[in-house]
Amino acid sequence: MGTILPLITGTIWLYIVWRFVWPLPIGIAGRAGLALVLLLAAQYHKIITLFFGTLASPELPQWVLIILAWAFGVVLLLALLLLLRDIVGLLAWLPARSVGRAILKGRNLGVGIGGLAVVLSAIGVWQAIKTPDIKTIAVQIPGLSTEFDGYRIVQLTDTHASRLLPESWQAAVVARTNQLDPDLIVITGDLADGTPEERAADVLPLSRLRARDGVLAIPGNHEYYSDYIRWMPAYRALGLTMLENSHVLIPRGNATLAVAGVTDRQATAFGLPGPDLQAALQGIPPNTPTILLEHRPGDAPKNADSGAIALQLSGHTHGGQILGPHLLTKMANNGFVSGFYRLGPMTLYVSNGTGLWNGLAIRLGRPSEITQIILRPGK
Repeated sequence: MGTILPLITGTIWLYIVWRFVWPLPIGIAGRAGLALVLLLAAQYHKIITLFFGTLASPELPQWVLIILAWAFGVVLLLALLLLLRDIVGLLAWLPARSVGRAILKGRNLGVGIGGLAVVLSAIGVWQAIKTPDIKTIAVQIPGLSTEFDGYRIVQLTDTHASRLLPESWQAAVVARTNQLDPDLIVITGDLADGTPEERAADVLPLSRLRARDGVLAIPGNHEYYSDYIRWMPAYRALGLTMLENSHVLIPRGNATLAVAGVTDRQATAFGLPGPDLQAALQGIPPNTPTILLEHRPGDAPKNADSGAIALQLSGHTHGGQILGPHLLTKMANNGFVSGFYRLGPMTLYVSNGTGLWNGLAIRLGRPSEITQIILRPGK
């Protein structure tokens, strides 16, 4: 990522200079100055890693990170809008060259696209960092006892505690979650960015989460980037039950519900145990309705084939963050990006995420969520 990302953003910058900056009627000095500003915005990840911390966790004030997120969003959206204009122009040029030429070379259209990118990026950053709304869904669980009818689970995922989403943001999420008075809270990975020392204050609100059957959590890929070995006891000290290829049994009267959790595949890059579904399920009584927590949704077909899982809850994708380009995220996650999927006897739900990584802090048409899941008996 450290090498590939600057190459990708550098290519995007060259395209913007060619198709947007160079045609502007602002003189050589003006074009050069604008190109430099856009280059700094495009390469801000590299600049941060050189001077201000790590790619996962830049240690800068929140207001600085918001401005950087907006500037990078302008670059990204400008490139996407220019690409859309060029595709439309080329398609129009085939039957009507004058129309195609007007679209491809129209200065007013180019300036309008630039202004639109500026506005959309501001909206997108606000959508990314605001306190998420509640999303309530109902899920039928085959074999679920009536003892669990109406059982309420709140799923948080990808909270990414950081200087961008600090203690105040985390506290607002916790308060909104507790207002739902859930039976169980689950957190499906990527809780924090940075070391336990850097994020100690920012994750502290998680200790105030309240549910009748406790708070269960699993690691995501970012836990491994940020010192997994020390984060696991730190999360447990906050009162979270970490499921690392393990499960818990939740009783209600004479009925039982199992919740299993697995680690993330990123673990193997650090010499740590990767996801092991068999280990997570070992010891669950036969015919016990089972919910699986797995950070990434990509292995859902394999999990469904086990025949042991009724519902899988995942995150990781952030819903693709931007409507349209979210299809690329879908392709990268085995076709799963947001919402419900039915895989034989198993239901998969992929949350859009409660927060997101500060390196791409923008949402357009893919809102964040605190997910309230109501269980119902199903056939």
